[in-house]
Amino acid sequence: MDLIKNLTGKDPKGYEPVAERIINTSDVELFSELVSRDDFLFDFVKQNVAQRLAKACNKSNYKNLYQFLKVYSPYYDDFISSTLAQYADETDVQKMLDLLKYGEEPEKTYAASFFSYIKNESALEDLRHNAYSQNPDLAVNCARALSKLNDKQSYNQAIEKLKSKDSFEQYAAVKFLVNYQDVSAVKSLFDAMKNSGMAENIAGEIPYLSSLASMLNTELNDDAILAFCYILNGLVELIPVSQIIDYEFYGFIDSLMKASPSGPIATALILAKEKFNLFVENEEYLFDEDKNTKNEVNDINILLNTINVNKYTSFLYEELYEESDFIFFVMDLIKDSDSIASLLSGDNQTVILKAMSILKSMDKLTDEYKQQGLNNITDENIRAVAVAL
Repeated sequence: MDLIKNLTGKDPKGYEPVAERIINTSDVELFSELVSRDDFLFDFVKQNVAQRLAKACNKSNYKNLYQFLKVYSPYYDDFISSTLAQYADETDVQKMLDLLKYGEEPEKTYAASFFSYIKNESALEDLRHNAYSQNPDLAVNCARALSKLNDKQSYNQAIEKLKSKDSFEQYAAVKFLVNYQDVSAVKSLFDAMKNSGMAENIAGEIPYLSSLASMLNTELNDDAILAFCYILNGLVELIPVSQIIDYEFYGFIDSLMKASPSGPIATALILAKEKFNLFVENEEYLFDEDKNTKNEVNDINILLNTINVNKYTSFLYEELYEESDFIFFVMDLIKDSDSIASLLSGDNQTVILKAMSILKSMDKLTDEYKQQGLNNITDENIRAVAVAL
């Protein structure tokens, strides 16, 4: 008899006895088999199973859950930790404190989740210590628990880490703040995005703290549009295309199309139009994606193809200056070699190199233009690349 098939099925006569067996007999082997199938079960099925297992728990058998703590699954984390918290006495709290400090990583991960439900300041030190763990589930649970404990020390530390020159440390702080779920961090995340070598990665995290659409028509309007552009730039290579559903791209794009044109809006819409046309015209970009993602990409592409590009093209030039946050996106969209060449006399050496590269790709990098650019490049590394063009 396939007990997992019964547990995940629709018949209460099939799944209730299996759920009770797992809990009442602490059947770790069967629970491990269930977890091993995480990648093969739909999310709604796993949610149903978690509810069935939770229903089988009571004050008399909840301690049996301790036997499962070495088998971690993010899909059963909430049911296990919340159930333990529901019935916990002082002995249970101390046991979870010990597991958070001395346990194996799966045990620490469940324990961190437990302290999202049970507020205990004795957990603070170990939650802070594990908040930047290489284990993403442990790091997420620690950040969430610290938020529940309203721990401003860890929050302020993460805000400071955003200023780090180490891109990986900076990105770890971004992930902490997103999981901490304090929307007051959004402005700091945008600032970090603009000054990071991992701008696309950071942009891809921000909508999980605050939706991009909610920031339109606020003081963060242009920052939200800039994050959208970075996400577009990172799709496929850094960010799974499936996440456009989480980001609610369709509604965001629709809002941009209904707004009065501006430089940032023009940049975002033309960039999106090119990107989604690319996805639709080249099957390999969507080959491994599910039906929902493919449908969403097609719907967005249909929406974008209603755009009259000529309506927006002139607005691109509003962002064609080296201090613009959108300058690198605009440079890729403008096909006018004279306008690109105008940037060769600026002070931003990265912009100058980009302008030279674009002119080279257009077969417009004359000796005069090349020398003009080199005259304004003093950074040895940038200059070496420019000389090689």
